[in-house]
Amino acid sequence: MPVLLAPEQAPALHELLKQANVAGLDCKPADSSDQPEPRIRGLGSLSSAGPSEISFLSNPKLHEQLLNCRAAAVIMTEAAFQALPAGDRAYRVVLCSQPYLMYALLAQWFDRHRLNGLQRGIHPSAVIAPTAVIGAGVSIGPLCVVEDGVRIGKGSRLGPGCIVGAKSRIGDDCLLHARVTLYHDVKVGDRAILHSGCVLGADGFGFAPDPRKDTGAWAKIAQIGGVTIGDDVEIGANTTVDRGALEDTVLGNGVKLDNQIMIGHNVHVGDHTAMAACVGVAGSTVIGARCTIAGAAMLSGHLVLADDVHVSGGTAITSSIAKPGRYTGVYPFAEHVQWQRNAAVLSQLAQLRRRLKALETTKS
Repeated sequence: MPVLLAPEQAPALHELLKQANVAGLDCKPADSSDQPEPRIRGLGSLSSAGPSEISFLSNPKLHEQLLNCRAAAVIMTEAAFQALPAGDRAYRVVLCSQPYLMYALLAQWFDRHRLNGLQRGIHPSAVIAPTAVIGAGVSIGPLCVVEDGVRIGKGSRLGPGCIVGAKSRIGDDCLLHARVTLYHDVKVGDRAILHSGCVLGADGFGFAPDPRKDTGAWAKIAQIGGVTIGDDVEIGANTTVDRGALEDTVLGNGVKLDNQIMIGHNVHVGDHTAMAACVGVAGSTVIGARCTIAGAAMLSGHLVLADDVHVSGGTAITSSIAKPGRYTGVYPFAEHVQWQRNAAVLSQLAQLRRRLKALETTKS
């Protein structure tokens, strides 16, 4: 069950709609009613929302769920409203051209109220270096460690067990969930959300071959760059962003990373690019703005992807992409025996190509 606001905190429907209108979305009730205006305590799905929650319809396939919907109000488009059957309904209709976006904005509003209700201040078990600069209204949870030279902007929150390494910077109004680790010299912009277990600034994977017998096969390359994160970035649980070898690894403004993603050293990710879970990006790759990388895609190192490139799930990108568009390289699955037969044919494509060219030359 979602956490609901207390009844005395719940806004009336028209007050809640102001939040979306202030954000630039044009939304309004579809019609007037003689019934008292509902007070909205939270959000819910069409199938589960109760009489004090607001829901939304963005997928026409879910239209039938409106028949048994118990929500106080439902956000939908004008076209969806016109398609409603005649007769009484238990919910109010809120018209909006982008119901899913309006739902997202309202969810943010409710979540801010939830966070504002949490305890603020610095827990007595937190260890904070005397040289750290802590902004106004910052909350630091139990067992956190804040090292020398750290600066934390106003209104930011650190959950239990977070570690902020020396000379790192956290902007205003950031939220670090439990056990986030920032190594030294990591810079995080304003309004970032970092989920539990994410690690920013671990060493990049850099080793030089070392033929000397007494030192082993590899010599470690010290990673002396840092990590720079822009504003409005969200990084998922257990995602890692390695520090640069010489210059910083950079995530631009508005970048969104899902859980369990690996960003290698010296990678640059452009503004508003989003990546789904289990993506791997090898070192020194440059990804443009507004790209989307679907789950489990792999990007080789030292590549350049243009702006507005969209990579399908499971795709391996092994060369640079200069043209915007969608790119897919997933071999279809099949029963194992059939897959083996197809793979055997694919392994002979180069030979078959040579034979075909020889035949064409003979005929000509």
